[in-house]
Amino acid sequence: MKIKSVRARVFEWKGKTVPPQGNFCSNAMDLVYSNTESMSTFRFHSWTVVEIETDDGIIGLGNVALAPAIAKAIIDQYLTPLVLGQDPWDYEYLWQRMYRATHAWGRKGVTMAAISAIDLAIWDILGKSVGKPVFKLLGGRTKEKIPCYYSKLYRTNLDEMQAEAQKYKDQGFTAFKMRFGYGPAHLQKGVAENLKSVEAIREVIGYDNDLMLECYMGWNVEYAKRMLPKLEKFEPRWLEEPVIADDIDGYAELNRLTSIPISGGEHEFSLYGFKQLLDKKAVSVVQYDTNRVGGITAAHKINALCEAYSVPVIPHAGQMHNYHLTMSTIASPMSEYFPMFDVEVGNELFYYIFDGEPVAENGFVQLDDNKPGLGLTMKTEFLDQFNIVE
Repeated sequence: MKIKSVRARVFEWKGKTVPPQGNFCSNAMDLVYSNTESMSTFRFHSWTVVEIETDDGIIGLGNVALAPAIAKAIIDQYLTPLVLGQDPWDYEYLWQRMYRATHAWGRKGVTMAAISAIDLAIWDILGKSVGKPVFKLLGGRTKEKIPCYYSKLYRTNLDEMQAEAQKYKDQGFTAFKMRFGYGPAHLQKGVAENLKSVEAIREVIGYDNDLMLECYMGWNVEYAKRMLPKLEKFEPRWLEEPVIADDIDGYAELNRLTSIPISGGEHEFSLYGFKQLLDKKAVSVVQYDTNRVGGITAAHKINALCEAYSVPVIPHAGQMHNYHLTMSTIASPMSEYFPMFDVEVGNELFYYIFDGEPVAENGFVQLDDNKPGLGLTMKTEFLDQFNIVE
């Protein structure tokens, strides 16, 4: 079996979107003066889909959400020539080939995300070629089903947030993640608003359910040190990405200071980067995304590394490529879960492009032992809502 072709297409959403709201989610742009809504730079309303075909007709699907047009150019110009004509079962060789050939200008960010898309498609091929789901190739089923936490609860009107939490509590979820809407630039008023939102959600879900808190890189160390003592009484399971991803020493300092576990890794891109986070005890929960860290070949190694450090892995964003890793390792106790929703930040596009994503039931998702590969196919019902760039 050899790789015959690689096709990368950008799916640009042109359908309905939910308009931005003020203080929707704190983020790294909050500390920089801007006339535009700060979260706008973190919205992604397009997605790159990679289809790799073998000479015996198997097609594997991969995807990348970061800077899709740039990712497509990297795939077309640099990565495709490295994998054409190769045996997909030599996945480690192909991964090293892509990683090392782009090392002078890649290593992290969009280049690693582009490598991830190729790698995901290769693993989809491997599963399909032997009639097995990818998680069976990685170690098999370590859980009867995957516990997951409801992840949305962006900062809106507090009554709306409470109604949203109640809706998904009624559906059987026992863990919830909410976003802060305020950071250092909002001064003491923002501190008060952040505390109100946590209190509002705890009022609905009680203290017998998990509550996770996300800052999305919108705070700094000084502000986080002010907030953490005030948050401890709410007993959060973790505080996510309190500072920008490069401030590893800041993560480590905060992780030492508080009883609240500090989580991160959504914006880390390499095995070496995660080793640095773990060596410095910078995070108590690792949250990589398989379509950012180099695909399944790399994520499988990160899982083993985290298992050795006894740090749990709870991947970012749900999605099938992450579920297969979570199912196949005891390093991952649960998954993030986004419901299908109107296009807002952009994570939602995954569900408009691909069919096969499991729907949570009573706070769990299940993978099919009899569905080969990643278990995804291309969805057709929303194609007219996309501009597709070949």
